[in-house]
Amino acid sequence: MKKYQTLLVDIDNKIARVTLNRPEIHNAFNEVMLSELLEVCTELAEDKSVRVMVLTGAGKSFCAGADLHWMKKMISFSYEENFADAMVLANAMNALYSMPQPVIAKVNGSAIGGGMGLVTACDIALAAEHAKFSLSEVKIGLVPACIAPYVIRKAGPGPCREFFLTGERLTARRAKEGGLINNYYPAEKLDEEVEALVERLITSGPNALAYAKQLIDKIPGMNWETAKRFTADMIAQLRIGPEGQEGCAAFLEKRSPEWVDKKK
Repeated sequence: MKKYQTLLVDIDNKIARVTLNRPEIHNAFNEVMLSELLEVCTELAEDKSVRVMVLTGAGKSFCAGADLHWMKKMISFSYEENFADAMVLANAMNALYSMPQPVIAKVNGSAIGGGMGLVTACDIALAAEHAKFSLSEVKIGLVPACIAPYVIRKAGPGPCREFFLTGERLTARRAKEGGLINNYYPAEKLDEEVEALVERLITSGPNALAYAKQLIDKIPGMNWETAKRFTADMIAQLRIGPEGQEGCAAFLEKRSPEWVDKKK
């Protein structure tokens, strides 16, 4: 994979590790980082050799949200220019959220504003216990608009009323209690916990993981009748597919399925 201006991308042993790489400004994003993130996620989504993606930040922070220099330009933009600019963020978030592979946010430090959106667009978020979180857009007369679909799906409307309206700074413990992250650990333990989660994920069928993400994404918007047919069709297809056939055979024969690394 090519080199990027604002990201580090490493693919090794089925795992893609993507690092936001602007540590001097706490990995704040601009249009370049968002365009690169969109490109990377799109390419990784098509790479069948990649089983899991881990997203993190270089240096002390995960992501401080929008770059101040980028924000200064927006002040003089027309509505049309602002809409096009906002769609860059919306498209990057959607690409991250829509990846078929499981995506882990390794939150090594603070995640503020749009950085909180990146965290919640990932499937599972594990954080360092010193990390701070905030959806502070209202403090500058704005709202967390493009990231709202992901934050609300992750935490639910109830907690988001508090987080969106107060813009308060949250500890890792409070973020977990509010549903924004899945767990937190001492900083020196974070890598170990993320790696343990990666190992658990890659023992599952890659196709099954992608379909599991579809279930979570699509079923809440369906009526009961549609959901019944959708889920029955999905499981029927998986049962006759090669991965389902291999997984069931391996279970009955008391062996590991072919997608599990036998060397471990």
